[in-house]
Amino acid sequence: MRITKTLQILTLFFVFTLPGEAQGFTDLDSISQTRLDYNQKGMFILGTWALVNLVWGALGSFRTKGQRQAFHQMNAYWNVVNLGIAGFGFWQATQLSVLNFWDVLAAQQQIEKVLLANAALDFGYLVLGLFLIERGRRLEKDKWIGFGKSILLQGAFLLLFDAVLYGFQQQLGIELVELGKGMATLFVK
Repeated sequence: MRITKTLQILTLFFVFTLPGEAQGFTDLDSISQTRLDYNQKGMFILGTWALVNLVWGALGSFRTKGQRQAFHQMNAYWNVVNLGIAGFGFWQATQLSVLNFWDVLAAQQQIEKVLLANAALDFGYLVLGLFLIERGRRLEKDKWIGFGKSILLQGAFLLLFDAVLYGFQQQLGIELVELGKGMATLFVK
Protein backbone atom coordinates (compact mmCIF):
# COMPACT_ATOMS: atom_id res chain seq x y z
CA MET A 1 0.00 0.00 0.00
CA ARG A 2 2.78 2.48 0.94
CA ILE A 3 4.78 1.52 -2.15
CA THR A 4 1.79 2.32 -4.38
CA LYS A 5 1.35 5.72 -2.76
CA THR A 6 5.08 6.42 -3.06
CA LEU A 7 5.05 5.43 -6.74
CA GLN A 8 2.09 7.72 -7.37
CA ILE A 9 3.87 10.63 -5.70
CA LEU A 10 7.09 9.95 -7.62
CA THR A 11 5.16 9.70 -10.87
CA LEU A 12 3.43 12.99 -10.10
CA PHE A 13 6.79 14.59 -9.28
CA PHE A 14 8.32 13.47 -12.58
CA VAL A 15 5.28 14.55 -14.58
CA PHE A 16 5.50 18.05 -13.13
CA THR A 17 9.26 18.34 -13.57
CA LEU A 18 9.57 16.94 -17.08
CA PRO A 19 9.73 19.46 -19.89
CA GLY A 20 6.32 20.50 -21.21
CA GLU A 21 6.95 18.82 -24.55
CA ALA A 22 7.69 15.48 -22.92
CA GLN A 23 4.49 15.69 -20.90
CA GLY A 24 2.40 16.24 -24.00
CA PHE A 25 0.57 19.16 -22.39
CA THR A 26 0.76 21.90 -24.96
CA ASP A 27 -1.42 24.08 -22.70
CA LEU A 28 1.56 24.53 -20.37
CA ASP A 29 3.66 25.86 -23.22
CA SER A 30 0.77 28.03 -24.38
CA ILE A 31 0.27 29.52 -20.91
CA SER A 32 3.99 30.17 -20.53
CA GLN A 33 4.22 31.82 -23.94
CA THR A 34 1.11 33.92 -23.30
CA ARG A 35 2.64 35.22 -20.05
CA LEU A 36 5.77 36.23 -21.94
CA ASP A 37 3.68 37.81 -24.72
CA TYR A 38 1.74 39.86 -22.14
CA ASN A 39 5.01 41.01 -20.60
CA GLN A 40 6.51 41.95 -23.98
CA LYS A 41 3.40 43.87 -25.04
CA GLY A 42 3.24 45.56 -21.65
CA MET A 43 6.87 46.64 -21.88
CA PHE A 44 6.25 47.90 -25.42
CA ILE A 45 3.33 50.01 -24.16
CA LEU A 46 5.39 51.31 -21.23
CA GLY A 47 8.32 52.07 -23.55
CA THR A 48 6.08 53.93 -26.00
CA TRP A 49 4.57 55.96 -23.14
CA ALA A 50 8.07 56.72 -21.89
CA LEU A 51 9.38 57.84 -25.28
CA VAL A 52 6.38 60.08 -25.95
CA ASN A 53 6.65 61.66 -22.49
CA LEU A 54 10.42 61.99 -22.74
CA VAL A 55 10.23 63.87 -26.05
CA TRP A 56 7.16 65.88 -24.99
CA GLY A 57 8.78 66.72 -21.66
CA ALA A 58 12.12 67.72 -23.18
CA LEU A 59 10.50 69.96 -25.79
CA GLY A 60 8.01 71.41 -23.33
CA SER A 61 10.65 72.24 -20.75
CA PHE A 62 12.43 74.53 -23.22
CA ARG A 63 9.25 76.24 -24.43
CA THR A 64 7.51 76.98 -21.14
CA LYS A 65 8.11 78.62 -17.76
CA GLY A 66 6.97 78.14 -14.18
CA GLN A 67 4.64 75.26 -13.30
CA ARG A 68 4.38 74.07 -16.89
CA GLN A 69 8.14 73.92 -17.27
CA ALA A 70 8.46 71.93 -14.04
CA PHE A 71 5.67 69.61 -15.22
CA HIS A 72 7.50 68.91 -18.49
CA GLN A 73 10.86 68.51 -16.76
CA MET A 74 9.49 65.91 -14.35
CA ASN A 75 7.81 64.05 -17.22
CA ALA A 76 11.18 63.84 -18.95
CA TYR A 77 13.04 62.78 -15.78
CA TRP A 78 10.41 60.23 -14.80
CA ASN A 79 10.30 58.61 -18.19
CA VAL A 80 14.04 58.11 -18.47
CA VAL A 81 13.50 55.59 -15.67
CA ASN A 82 10.36 54.15 -17.32
CA LEU A 83 12.26 53.70 -20.58
CA GLY A 84 15.02 51.82 -18.78
CA ILE A 85 12.49 49.59 -17.01
CA ALA A 86 10.64 48.91 -20.26
CA GLY A 87 13.83 48.06 -22.12
CA PHE A 88 15.06 45.70 -19.43
CA GLY A 89 11.61 44.13 -19.02
CA PHE A 90 11.23 43.57 -22.75
CA TRP A 91 14.69 42.04 -22.98
CA GLN A 92 13.98 39.81 -19.98
CA ALA A 93 10.68 38.60 -21.48
CA THR A 94 12.53 37.48 -24.62
CA GLN A 95 15.24 35.63 -22.67
CA LEU A 96 13.13 33.39 -20.47
CA SER A 97 12.64 29.77 -21.35
CA VAL A 98 10.56 27.77 -18.94
CA LEU A 99 10.91 24.02 -18.94
CA ASN A 100 8.42 22.52 -16.52
CA PHE A 101 5.21 23.13 -14.64
CA TRP A 102 6.91 24.34 -11.46
CA ASP A 103 9.05 26.85 -13.35
CA VAL A 104 5.99 28.18 -15.17
CA LEU A 105 4.04 28.41 -11.89
CA ALA A 106 6.90 30.21 -10.12
CA ALA A 107 7.31 32.68 -13.00
CA GLN A 108 3.56 33.30 -13.08
CA GLN A 109 3.38 33.94 -9.35
CA GLN A 110 6.42 36.21 -9.55
CA ILE A 111 4.95 38.50 -12.22
CA GLU A 112 1.68 38.75 -10.30
CA LYS A 113 3.56 39.74 -7.12
CA VAL A 114 5.61 42.32 -9.01
CA LEU A 115 2.50 43.88 -10.52
CA LEU A 116 0.77 44.06 -7.12
CA ALA A 117 3.85 45.66 -5.56
CA ASN A 118 3.99 48.14 -8.45
CA ALA A 119 0.32 49.02 -7.90
CA ALA A 120 1.08 49.79 -4.25
CA LEU A 121 3.94 52.04 -5.37
CA ASP A 122 1.62 53.71 -7.87
CA PHE A 123 -0.73 54.70 -5.04
CA GLY A 124 2.31 56.14 -3.29
CA TYR A 125 3.11 58.20 -6.40
CA LEU A 126 -0.43 59.57 -6.43
CA VAL A 127 -0.14 60.58 -2.78
CA LEU A 128 3.28 62.15 -3.40
CA GLY A 129 1.91 64.10 -6.36
CA LEU A 130 -1.00 65.41 -4.32
CA PHE A 131 1.34 66.30 -1.46
CA LEU A 132 3.69 68.25 -3.75
CA ILE A 133 0.79 70.14 -5.32
CA GLU A 134 -0.64 71.10 -1.93
CA ARG A 135 2.76 71.96 -0.46
CA GLY A 136 3.66 73.99 -3.53
CA ARG A 137 0.44 75.98 -3.23
CA ARG A 138 1.04 76.73 0.44
CA LEU A 139 4.64 77.79 -0.13
CA GLU A 140 3.91 79.40 -3.51
CA LYS A 141 6.46 77.19 -5.27
CA ASP A 142 5.49 76.69 -8.89
CA LYS A 143 8.16 74.05 -9.37
CA TRP A 144 6.67 71.81 -6.68
CA ILE A 145 3.20 72.22 -8.14
CA GLY A 146 4.44 71.32 -11.63
CA PHE A 147 6.38 68.33 -10.31
CA GLY A 148 3.34 67.21 -8.32
CA LYS A 149 1.07 67.39 -11.37
CA SER A 150 3.54 65.37 -13.40
CA ILE A 151 3.94 62.71 -10.71
CA LEU A 152 0.15 62.55 -10.41
CA LEU A 153 -0.15 61.96 -14.17
CA GLN A 154 2.61 59.35 -14.21
CA GLY A 155 1.25 57.58 -11.13
CA ALA A 156 -2.26 57.44 -12.60
CA PHE A 157 -0.95 55.98 -15.86
CA LEU A 158 1.18 53.42 -14.05
CA LEU A 159 -1.70 52.40 -11.78
CA LEU A 160 -3.95 51.83 -14.77
CA PHE A 161 -1.16 50.02 -16.64
CA ASP A 162 -0.31 47.72 -13.72
CA ALA A 163 -3.97 47.01 -12.92
CA VAL A 164 -4.80 46.00 -16.50
CA LEU A 165 -1.66 43.88 -16.87
CA TYR A 166 -2.34 42.26 -13.49
CA GLY A 167 -5.88 41.39 -14.61
CA PHE A 168 -4.55 39.59 -17.67
CA GLN A 169 -1.82 37.84 -15.69
CA GLN A 170 -4.15 36.81 -12.87
CA GLN A 171 -6.53 35.15 -15.33
CA LEU A 172 -3.58 33.30 -16.82
CA GLY A 173 -2.55 32.21 -13.33
CA ILE A 174 -6.03 30.80 -12.71
CA GLU A 175 -5.79 28.80 -15.95
CA LEU A 176 -2.37 27.49 -14.91
CA VAL A 177 -3.67 26.32 -11.53
CA GLU A 178 -6.61 24.59 -13.24
CA LEU A 179 -4.18 22.90 -15.64
CA GLY A 180 -2.13 21.71 -12.66
CA LYS A 181 -5.23 20.32 -10.95
CA GLY A 182 -6.15 18.50 -14.14
CA MET A 183 -2.66 17.07 -14.45
CA ALA A 184 -2.65 15.95 -10.84
CA THR A 185 -5.96 14.10 -11.10
CA LEU A 186 -4.55 12.01 -13.94
CA PHE A 187 -1.97 10.48 -11.62
CA VAL A 188 -3.44 10.48 -8.12
CA LYS A 189 -6.51 8.39 -7.46
